Amino acid sequence: MDSGVEVTEAALTPRERVRRELEDAETGIGLGVNVAIALLILISTGIFVAQTYELPAPLAAGLQILDWLIIGLFCAEYFIRLWAAKSPIRYFFSLYAIVDLLAIVPLLTGIFDIRYLRLIRWFRILKLARFLEEEPWLGQDGIIVTRIIFTLFAIIFIYSGAIYQVEHPADPEAFRTFLDAVYFAVVTMTTVGYGDVTPISEAGRTLTVMMILTGIALIPSQLGELLQNIARIKDKKKVTCTSCGLRNHEADALYCRRCGTKLPLVMAGKRQAGKGQRE
Repeated sequence: MDSGVEVTEAALTPRERVRRELEDAETGIGLGVNVAIALLILISTGIFVAQTYELPAPLAAGLQILDWLIIGLFCAEYFIRLWAAKSPIRYFFSLYAIVDLLAIVPLLTGIFDIRYLRLIRWFRILKLARFLEEEPWLGQDGIIVTRIIFTLFAIIFIYSGAIYQVEHPADPEAFRTFLDAVYFAVVTMTTVGYGDVTPISEAGRTLTVMMILTGIALIPSQLGELLQNIARIKDKKKVTCTSCGLRNHEADALYCRRCGTKLPLVMAGKRQAGKGQRE
């Protein structure tokens, strides 16, 4: 078996090896690369938020240098992925490649700063969460809850970044910092609408309409799904499968969801007792 694996590894071309390491998080290098990218995205978005505030000159200069280093790493990663892709043209027009390009080119040219869009790449990074599904402290439902929370966070963060970039130059008093933009985005998307902060530019008003529509169409469904999954997690019992050791099965589960083995009789006895009480 090992020799077959070695032959397969040796048969890979350099492009195939790079592509596998970048796309396959099951290898040590692939996992490390994806975790590093995730951290760089968080640092980059954190720098974007920090730069909306008045900072001491040395700190501002240091953050700017760090941001340029991160941009250089993202540029290198983009071109490496483009080179290693099975179809470079198809990859070029993929969602994540477009997001990477939009988050790099405008900033390099000084036209517009949309670094906050890099957070979209976390949806791809979240595929790593499948390795944690069998952890007793998290589980499959915990992964789902994490994804829903991140989806809500990402929507608010991206809209906040967009409205800040549009409205800060037009109305710096109302949209002084990123926090002001977050406040406006949350109030708008939840349709509370205090009216104390209003956009004055055409682009800002267009974004506001999009926020309201997103809040009406998406936020309630995401919150409803979040509450359902939280309730499902509370209903779970820490019953361990005697065959494979998987825990956190639902209260009415008869068989292990991983290996199909019938769950312990203790749990079945509880179900029968509950059924007898209801009768």
